[in-house]
Amino acid sequence: MQIIEKVDTFSDRFKRWNSNEDLRGYPFVENVHAPFTPFRRALPMLNLGLISSAGAYIEGTEPFDLSSKDGDLGYREIPIEVESADLQYAAKGYDPTAVIEDRNVQVPIDRLLEYQTSFVIGSLNNVFWSLSSWIPNAAKVAEELGPQIAERCHRYGIQAALLIPASRLCHQTLGIVARVVEDSGIPTMTISVDPGMTDRVRPPRSAYYNGEFGSVAGKPNWREYQLRVLDEALRWTETFDQPGSRKLAVDLETQVEAARGER
Repeated sequence: MQIIEKVDTFSDRFKRWNSNEDLRGYPFVENVHAPFTPFRRALPMLNLGLISSAGAYIEGTEPFDLSSKDGDLGYREIPIEVESADLQYAAKGYDPTAVIEDRNVQVPIDRLLEYQTSFVIGSLNNVFWSLSSWIPNAAKVAEELGPQIAERCHRYGIQAALLIPASRLCHQTLGIVARVVEDSGIPTMTISVDPGMTDRVRPPRSAYYNGEFGSVAGKPNWREYQLRVLDEALRWTETFDQPGSRKLAVDLETQVEAARGER
């Protein structure tokens, strides 16, 4: 399976791109096919890996480089025990206000630990992987970063991975990473608020809704909203029998809840 179809065409166009921050003229990846790995374990029995591209890093350590044309192709392996107050965010392409206020909008560790306690999932892996929100060189994501993340997932015995992008560009980045991880034999689910982008990149499984960049896993300090997004996306992972994308039914329920003052 080609992770990026027509990668030479992308690379040629990428060389001519003028590296503008608004992505004008950027040669977004377009794929037709997607890899697919069936689920082999039920949610309550698996070790779930979390991959976020909000640019999280531990305060006092080196932040992601947001100035390079290629982007920062490194990753941070962060223990889930690290407190929210100890995380900083190298943000480009999204407003970090929401994630600074409540990390669960992009790094939903607290919500997923609730699911672990209630046996919705078997366990949340003891580290999560943090990627930069600004990696324009998609070819290097496919060739370098994606395989590194896939290797780490296998090293930790991950049986399914949840990917949560933060910006428009990192919807592409994590779509590519999802393709690599899935192609390596680990099923994935990508949450999206930009279905047009995910349809172009074609991650194996995606769940989308009318949300916002920077708070893709739900609105800040709204636990029920976050749980609703995560619950439906996670439960769908078992039901896909081929690559595809489905719309989450969170919007109407959230409007009703807000109107009743039940937030």
